[in-house]
Amino acid sequence: MTGFETLAIHAGQEPDPLTGAVVPPIHQASTYKQDGIGGTRGGYEYSRTANPTRTALEECLAALEGGTSAFAFASGMAAEDCLLRVACRPGDRVLIPTDAYGGTYRLFAKVLAAWGITHEPVPIDDVTAVEARLAAAPAKIVWAETPTNPLLNVTDIRALAELAHHHGALLVVDNTFASPYLQRPLELGADAVVHSTTKYLGGHSDVVGGAVITSSPELAEGLAFTRNATGAVPGPFDSWLTLRGIKTLAVRMDRHCANAQLIAEMLATHPAVTRVHYPGLPSHPSHEIAKAQMRGFGGMVSFQVRDGRRHAVDLCARARLFTLGESLGGVESLIEHPARMTHASTAGSPLEVPDDLVRLSVGIEDAADLIADLEQAIGV
Repeated sequence: MTGFETLAIHAGQEPDPLTGAVVPPIHQASTYKQDGIGGTRGGYEYSRTANPTRTALEECLAALEGGTSAFAFASGMAAEDCLLRVACRPGDRVLIPTDAYGGTYRLFAKVLAAWGITHEPVPIDDVTAVEARLAAAPAKIVWAETPTNPLLNVTDIRALAELAHHHGALLVVDNTFASPYLQRPLELGADAVVHSTTKYLGGHSDVVGGAVITSSPELAEGLAFTRNATGAVPGPFDSWLTLRGIKTLAVRMDRHCANAQLIAEMLATHPAVTRVHYPGLPSHPSHEIAKAQMRGFGGMVSFQVRDGRRHAVDLCARARLFTLGESLGGVESLIEHPARMTHASTAGSPLEVPDDLVRLSVGIEDAADLIADLEQAIGV
């Protein structure tokens, strides 16, 4: 079996047969000469349908996730939307996490609801609760994030897959927080994996993208048709940037995980912090599950502070090395207040997040510098 680090650098990225270039070219072309009507070269006719640079990215993504087919998109939300169009029909029901990403919740609540697709929040890390909701009424999809955004809850993917399939549902796992380096949901029984490739896969905060990976021929056929029909594809330069980022995914994730662990341990002993959400801490309720199905615990940490919303907002403003900003997964550390930023769309809903919560995307800077910045920002 080829190692992950080798796949990240070589899968889909053979040297260019014409020039020998070791980096896949950026095929900045919209259309391709045909050798007679229908006589395409390598299957390329129009770049909405396929582009060689995007093909290289997709072959790499499929290899890293252990799937047979991967589809790159212009954003993570475009990837989610396409997958849901393929898998669902009006009248279908989807179970989503009670602390799902705000953009995912907005897609279900504000867009898909108008098309007759209903959603029900459920604590996705509680398999018994999921089973009860599946027994109560049919569901087309169980939509899981693990770890979740922003509370870092972890679900047993294998158990959830068995449960979903027993009740005739598909299991979709958003693997953005973990990345395929830390976790491979398809190998644990998931039917499809989604990513915001903007985050850890790209890794440098300079490109927006998304992906769906699957081993289901039915889903793959539907995704290929629907993406081509709706057109939410990444350009060749975006694909190239993402592929370049993937080459260093393994080494970056090792540092993200190491830094996040040190920060979580510091926060856990800080007198102004009431709770730390990080699966690498033995106190995390799903610590053992995370140890069993993940190579590491990731670079995302969230925590709650003693003096409530005002303290959370103020410390975000006082941080200096941690940049106040949305998104995550880049080499630089970010800090945000989810209730007013990434998860503002959940306000007043069952998915509303605590207003004393701060979320960190821990970068790959010196850990001591990051800890010092947080200590001064939190105060006493």
